[in-house]
Amino acid sequence: MGENAGWELPEEGSPEEERLAEMFGSLLGADGHEVLRELRAHGADLASLAAQAGLPADAASLEAMVGQVRRMLAESGDAPVNWSVAHDVARQAAVQGGDPSIGEGRARVAAEALSVAELWLDAVTDLPPAGAPARVWSRSEWVEATLPTWREVTEPVATSMSNAFAEALRGELPEDLGALPRVPGMPGAATPELLLRQLGSAVFGLQVGQGAGALAREVFGTTDIGLPLLPTPATVLVPANVDAFAEGQSVPVEEVRLFLALREAAHVRLYAHVTWLRSHVLALVADYARGVSIDLAALEDAFRAVDISDPQAIQQAITSDVFAPQVTPAQEHALLRLETVLALVEGWVDEVVAAAAAAHLPQTVALREMIRRRRAAGGPGERAFASLVGLELRPRRSREAAALFAHVFTSGGAAAREAVWDHPDLLPTAADLDDPAGFLARREAARDADAEIDRALEDLLRGAEPGEEDGRET
Repeated sequence: MGENAGWELPEEGSPEEERLAEMFGSLLGADGHEVLRELRAHGADLASLAAQAGLPADAASLEAMVGQVRRMLAESGDAPVNWSVAHDVARQAAVQGGDPSIGEGRARVAAEALSVAELWLDAVTDLPPAGAPARVWSRSEWVEATLPTWREVTEPVATSMSNAFAEALRGELPEDLGALPRVPGMPGAATPELLLRQLGSAVFGLQVGQGAGALAREVFGTTDIGLPLLPTPATVLVPANVDAFAEGQSVPVEEVRLFLALREAAHVRLYAHVTWLRSHVLALVADYARGVSIDLAALEDAFRAVDISDPQAIQQAITSDVFAPQVTPAQEHALLRLETVLALVEGWVDEVVAAAAAAHLPQTVALREMIRRRRAAGGPGERAFASLVGLELRPRRSREAAALFAHVFTSGGAAAREAVWDHPDLLPTAADLDDPAGFLARREAARDADAEIDRALEDLLRGAEPGEEDGRET
């Protein structure tokens, strides 16, 4: 029996022929029975044709594959991301290499580490605990809990790219193409533009799923990339990834676990009490998304070179950088602001965690450097999202931000350090990261200038000359 032995043409009038005719009709938009008659008349060897095309080894498997494609297109609708695909792909990617269940003992150890971390942080920061529950998750549980936030992060970009993609290709489609044959499972006839949007939706679903699944195998909690991935505060550890990171390190696993618990708890405190921070970061992502465009020529070149009989080549083309948006000057500005905010988050956490760990963990300096190198290098998950939306959720300048917070702490203590987060308009800029030591002087000068403007306005309102002393008795 050959590899595609299940491809014999069925007898005329049999239920198998009806099923195969329907499948050919779905695939080709033609009369499936006529297709089968032509194949019989020419003595076609379906097994050989299927093998050359890289199709499944039997008609039943192909029918299942076609059904899955129809389901993907039908479920996409007008959504910029097919979240059914994203969910399924993320779950599959998360468990590659295993997803061990969390026993009671392992869960207790991780929860205790998060509890100890909160006590140590109380001694070094004025920000109180978030009052959030401690969670211990498997990789699959991490995917389920964080996908809603990936939706918030990626949909603005996906929407803009979907519109840009459809707009760019609209002029390339023949004007008289009209409606395409109805695809079973989809309402009505499909227009070329609708199919393009649904294809883009499925592609984004695939990429988001791959990125989230890859991250599920890398992250220690829910704040590793700087964004809070839960809609409500909660501290989380993923023991499988914590243990994998600790393997081969010169630092005992207990110290690694406590250090990572400190980082998770510090991130959660910051986002819980700086209430505008999460929305501010997501707004910067939306600012970036508004100017999305794509390189249509590069897209055409990439797919022209693809061997359509090679499923792996097609998947590589879909997930390659050719789908990445082209960055405009306005987007570069939004990216700079986003990277600066993420660097500030990481810098604050770095400083606070180092202070909390120093009195308890002998390997604090080594642990701090290990995390810095890991964040600087990034991982497959981060690279997947960078390819998808052009956003590298990586704090490039976290060392400079940590130096800025260290300088503020030296000058005014923990209260001054935490006051940096008082208002988004008062956040340090990229220029402040260039000169952390001069940040406080510049902020004081700005306050003096604002005070001078306020005094001038007050003088105008009471009819006095600017700078004139108020002669009223006190």
